[in-house]
Amino acid sequence: MARVYNFSAGPAVLPESVLKKAAEEMLDYKGCGMSVMELSHRGKEFKEIFQNAEEGLRQVLNIPQNYKVLFLQGGASLQFAMVPLNLAGKNKKADYVNTGQWTKKAIKEAKKYIDLNVVASSQEDNFTLIPKLDANNFSKDADYFYIATNNTIYGTAYQQIPETGDIPLVADMSSNILSEPIDVSKFGLIFAGAQKNIGPAGLTIVIIREDLVNGVADNVATLLDYKTYVEAGSMYNTPPCYSIYIAGLVFEWIKQGGGLKAMQKHNQDKAQLIYDYLEASTLFRSPVKKDSRSLMNIPFVTGNDALDAKFIKQASDKGLKMLKGHRTVGGMRASVYNAMPVAGVKALVAFMQEFERQNS
Repeated sequence: MARVYNFSAGPAVLPESVLKKAAEEMLDYKGCGMSVMELSHRGKEFKEIFQNAEEGLRQVLNIPQNYKVLFLQGGASLQFAMVPLNLAGKNKKADYVNTGQWTKKAIKEAKKYIDLNVVASSQEDNFTLIPKLDANNFSKDADYFYIATNNTIYGTAYQQIPETGDIPLVADMSSNILSEPIDVSKFGLIFAGAQKNIGPAGLTIVIIREDLVNGVADNVATLLDYKTYVEAGSMYNTPPCYSIYIAGLVFEWIKQGGGLKAMQKHNQDKAQLIYDYLEASTLFRSPVKKDSRSLMNIPFVTGNDALDAKFIKQASDKGLKMLKGHRTVGGMRASVYNAMPVAGVKALVAFMQEFERQNS
């Protein structure tokens, strides 16, 4: 069966060259006679895989030496609890910006442990924008300041990272990490689920500044303590070995493709093709405010549920898969992560044009 264009929000499309490399090594990794999925995480073969993956990520993101890189499990959602349990040790207080479903869940979780100040929210605007921030609303004694840099469901993204001074900035970057260059030093902690721009589901990456690794209260589970993983090199228990292996291949693919500056240009070009068409279309529209639009996740609607369903069905029949929008937004959503080729976006826009001609 021929490959399709997969616009899923996650688990998402992976680079074809990475999949081919993994297929070649599936039964026998570099002559060891075993699959990566069969390797001991304590053995020399996997230790090399692990070290290469960490070094690859450090190179791609230009991570400063005073930051630890952790390869964890539990999904990004587990970080909703780990962040306050680890970072709010002094004042038990944090500032959050609410920009969608995942920040709402993070806020709900953090409230179990700390005092929480929602400094801005776009909920009243149906999360169609990134709200303006007023530093006068920031807490002077917050232990950290929390944002989600890209909102997968609603298709919004920060165009400028907030300035939080001495307050550590925490960012959920699950759906736009590695899509463009970032200055890691502006953040105290970054976390991201792997299943969008990094690799298969099951791996969560945490990048944390060393001075923030202070341990947790005695009554908190050992596996919820960043210090546990720092001291054990992410191997306190068995890590998600195969996901780490694929992630390492993806990091190498990014380096070979020119790094994050080249990736940013690639992603801007793809997103612009869709946004330009939406601006010209009389059938489709983007629900997202122009100054908040994501390069990774692009929702669009017709305003007619039956017509949306028809579009999704016909697009799928043409090999344009997973375009149904999230239930809270409706319509369609094209997730165009790093591994989505320009050809896939051109095929989508061509079909949108054809569909509009036939249904206008």
